[in-house]
Amino acid sequence: MGRKPLIAIVGRPNVGKSLLFNKLAGQRISIVEDTPGVTRDRLYADAEWRGRTFTMVDTGGIEPNTDNELLLFMREQARIAIDTADVIVLVTDIRTGVTAADMDVANMLLKSKKNVVLAVNKMDSVGPVDPDYYEFYNLGLGEPIAVSAVHGHGTGDLLDACFAYFPPEEEDEEESDLIKVAVIGRPNVGKSSLVNRILGEERVIVSDMAGTTRDAVDAYFENDRGKYLFIDTAGLRRKSKVEDRVEKFSTMRSQAAVERSDVCLLMLDARDGVTEQDTKVAGLAHEAGKACIIVVNKWDLVDKDTKTMDKQREDIRKGLVFMPYAPIVFISALTGQRVGRLFELINYVNDQSAMRIPTGTLNSLLGDAVARVQPPTDKGRRLKLYYMTQTGVRPPTFIIFCNDRELFHFSYQRYLENQLRSVFGLEGTPIRLIVRQRGESADL
Repeated sequence: MGRKPLIAIVGRPNVGKSLLFNKLAGQRISIVEDTPGVTRDRLYADAEWRGRTFTMVDTGGIEPNTDNELLLFMREQARIAIDTADVIVLVTDIRTGVTAADMDVANMLLKSKKNVVLAVNKMDSVGPVDPDYYEFYNLGLGEPIAVSAVHGHGTGDLLDACFAYFPPEEEDEEESDLIKVAVIGRPNVGKSSLVNRILGEERVIVSDMAGTTRDAVDAYFENDRGKYLFIDTAGLRRKSKVEDRVEKFSTMRSQAAVERSDVCLLMLDARDGVTEQDTKVAGLAHEAGKACIIVVNKWDLVDKDTKTMDKQREDIRKGLVFMPYAPIVFISALTGQRVGRLFELINYVNDQSAMRIPTGTLNSLLGDAVARVQPPTDKGRRLKLYYMTQTGVRPPTFIIFCNDRELFHFSYQRYLENQLRSVFGLEGTPIRLIVRQRGESADL
C-alpha cells in the first residue's frame, strides 16, 4: 500500500480550524491506548473518504500572543504544511472577510505550487449565499468552498476537493526495498551530526531524488546493507522570532517525520539520561506504531567504569517504560563509534515490524498461552479466548475474539503480548492487540 495522503489545515486563530478538523474526523479520530508517561497533543487524526484513508494534521493548537506575532505564526504554520502535506486546506472566516494575513499566506501557498483548497468557514445559515463569499476569490486559490464547521455543511464538498489532489494509490513496488528512517529527539542531542556522519562517511551514492523529497533535508543514501531515506527533523527547525512557539512547532515537525517513516531513531544524550521531553518524542513514535531504536549519543563524553553501560541501559528502560521492545545502542556521532552498527539494526527492526504470522501458528500459540496461564474470572464468569488472527503490519496488529471484553484485563493482554514476543521476536516494534467480543465484526 502507498503512503496515506496528508491534509494540513492552516489558518488564523479563531477561524474554526480545530472544530472543522474534529468535524471532518468525525468519530474516526484514531484513538490509541493511552500509555502511561506519554502525553500527546492530538494534532493528528486518520479519517476515510471515498474508500481512501488519509491523515489530517490540525495546526490550530498553537496561538500567537499578540497581533504582530500573527503573521510569523501563520507563516510558520504554512511552512510546516508546505513541507509535509499533499493537500493544504486554508480556512478563512466569512465574518471577518479577507484579511491581510489571509492574503499573505495565500501568496505564500501559491508560490509553493502545492495543492491548496480554500475553505470559507462559519457560513452557517442556509439560503442565499452571503455576498461577502465572493470576496474570497481574490485570494487566487480558485473556487472557495463554503463550509460550516458547526453544522457540517459543505464538509463533503471540501473532502471531494481534497480527494482530487490525493496521490494515486501505488503499490510502492519499486520502493519496497527503501527504508524511510526518521531521526527524532529533542534539540541538541546530535540528530544532524548523526545524519551528517552517515552521509559523509559511509556513503556510496547520495543524491537528491527529484520529486520524492518533500523537505529540504530528506537524504537518500545507499550502501551494501540497503537503500535508506533519512528524514532529519533537526534541520527543519527554522528559527522563528516566536521563540516560545518553537517547541510546539518542533513537535509537529517531529510528528510529521514520524508519520512518514518506517523506522524511528530516537536519539538521547548520554549525559542527560531520559528527560521529560525525550518521553514525549518517544511517545510520538510509539503511538504511531513505528519500529524504533533508542540511540544514545555522545557516549564518548561519559566517564565510564565497567557498570556504566548496564546502569544507563537500566535507567533508560525505567524512563521509557512504555517501549521495552526498542533495542538500545550507544554511539558517538562525533567519532563514528558504533554508527555502522545502526544499519543492521534498522534493517532488523524494519523486518520485524512487517512480520506476518500465519493464523494457524497464532492459534496454537494462543492455546499454549491459555493452558499455561488461565484467563481471568470475575464473579464466576471466565474469559474465553476463541480465535486470534493478524490483520496488519507496521505495527503487527492482531485481533483476538473473546466471550466478554470486560473480562479481558490489561494484565492478561500484556501476558499475551509477551508470549508473542518470546516466540516470534517482534523486536523493535510495538504490537497492537484489538479485542473483539464474539458477534462483533472483524473490520477495523
